[in-house]
Amino acid sequence: MHDTTALLVELGAVILGLGLLGRFAGRIGLSPIPLYLLAGLAFGHGGLIPLKASEEFTMVGAEIGVILLLLLLGLEYSASELVTSLKTQYPSGAVDFALNATPGAVAALILGWGPVGAVALAGVTWISSSGVIAKVMTDLGRLGNRETPVVLGILVMEDLAMAVYLPLLTAMLAGVSLAGGSLALVIALGAVGLVLYLALRHGRLISRAVSSDNPEMLLLVVLGLTVLVAGVAQQLQVSAAVGAFLVGIALSGEVAEGARKLLTPLRDLFAAVFFVFFGLSTNPADIPPVLLPAALLAVVTALTKIATGWYAARRAGIGSRGRWRAGGTLVARGEFSIVIAGLAVATEPRIGPIATAYVLILVVLGPLTARWTQPIVARIEARRGRGGKGAGTAPAEPAAKPVAEPVAEFVAEPVAKPVAEFVAEPAPERPLPQHDDLTPEPAGETRE
Repeated sequence: MHDTTALLVELGAVILGLGLLGRFAGRIGLSPIPLYLLAGLAFGHGGLIPLKASEEFTMVGAEIGVILLLLLLGLEYSASELVTSLKTQYPSGAVDFALNATPGAVAALILGWGPVGAVALAGVTWISSSGVIAKVMTDLGRLGNRETPVVLGILVMEDLAMAVYLPLLTAMLAGVSLAGGSLALVIALGAVGLVLYLALRHGRLISRAVSSDNPEMLLLVVLGLTVLVAGVAQQLQVSAAVGAFLVGIALSGEVAEGARKLLTPLRDLFAAVFFVFFGLSTNPADIPPVLLPAALLAVVTALTKIATGWYAARRAGIGSRGRWRAGGTLVARGEFSIVIAGLAVATEPRIGPIATAYVLILVVLGPLTARWTQPIVARIEARRGRGGKGAGTAPAEPAAKPVAEPVAEFVAEPVAKPVAEFVAEPAPERPLPQHDDLTPEPAGETRE
C-alpha cells in the first residue's frame, strides 16, 4: 500500500475510533482521556495492531495538541485575574506543592530513579488536570458555586508554576550545568513577567492588533502567532506549552472569546491525538509491574489533593460542604502529568508506564471524588453524631434554622440520593454552620 494511502487509512481509523470512544465515555459519564490512553496502548508498540504509517503525523499532532490545550487555558484568564490569584492564593499554592509533589519525589527515590526522576515524578503527582476538572465542574453544574473560584485559583497557581518548573525540568533532562539551568529559569521568569506586563498595560492594543471580524482571519492569526511563540519559547529552553499559555493570557475581551469558540474543536481533536500518542509510546507489557506502586501513589495523592482543596476553601471562608467539594474536585490528573512524563521518558524510560497507569487511575477516580466526597463525608459525620447521642433519636432542628434552601438545592443536583438520605435522617445537634450557610445567596448563585 502506498505510504500516503496507508497514512490516510490509519489516520481516518484513529480519528473515527476516537470519536466513538468519546461518545461512549459521554454516555457513561466519564472523561474520555482514559479511553484515549487505552486506545494508544492497544495500537502502539507491543499492542494489538501497531500503527506505523501515521506515527510521525501523530507525533506532530500531539505537539499541536499540547500547545492548543495551554492556549485555550490561557484564554480563560486575564492578566489581572492571574495577578489577583497570585496575591491571594499563594499560601494555598505552597501547601498544594508540599502535599502533592512530595509523594512523587519520595516514590521516585524509593524506586531508585535519582534526582532527575524525582523532580519529574513530583511534577506528575503535583499538577491537577485543568481540562478534566473544568469539564467535571460544568457537568455537575458547579460553575456558580462559592468554592469554584478557589478551585480555579489553585489551577491558575499550578499553571503559572509550570512556567518555572518546565524549563528547569527540561534543563535537568538535557544535563545542562547549574549556570545553564539558572539561565533557563531567568529566561522563563523574564518571559512570564514581560507577558504579564504587556497584558496588563497594553492588553487592549495586542487584542486590537489580532482582532478581525472575519473568523477565518482570526483563526489563522491566533493559531499562527501561538505556534510561532511556542517554537521560539522551545528554542529559548522555555516549554512550548508555557509559550502558548502566555499567548492566551495576552489576549482578552472579544478576541479571546472569538478565538476560544474557533479553536475549541481543534483543541479537542489534537488533544485526543496527544493522549493517543502517549499511549502509543508506552508498551502495555510495562504497565502490570508498576500497577501496584501507581495505585498506591494514586490513593496517597488523591487524599493529599482533597486536603489541599479543603485547606484552600477554608482560607476563603467557605463552609464545610464547599471545602469537601473543592478537595474532591482537584483529584483528577491528566494532560500536564502526561506532558511532564513525555518530556522525561527519554531520560528515564520507567516513568512512562507508571505515569500512564497513574493518570488512568486518577482520571477515572477524579470525577467520582468530585461528585461523592462531600456526600460521603456528610453521611459519615451524621452517623458519628447519632452514635454519640446514645438514645437513638436526635432532637428536632429548630424551625427557623436557615439551611433548608441550600439543602433543597443540593437535592436537585446529581448527588441527590445520598444528600436526600442524609436530610431524611434524624438531624444531630451540631455547631452553627459557617457564615456562607447563613448568608443569603446573591442572585445567580445557587450554592455555596
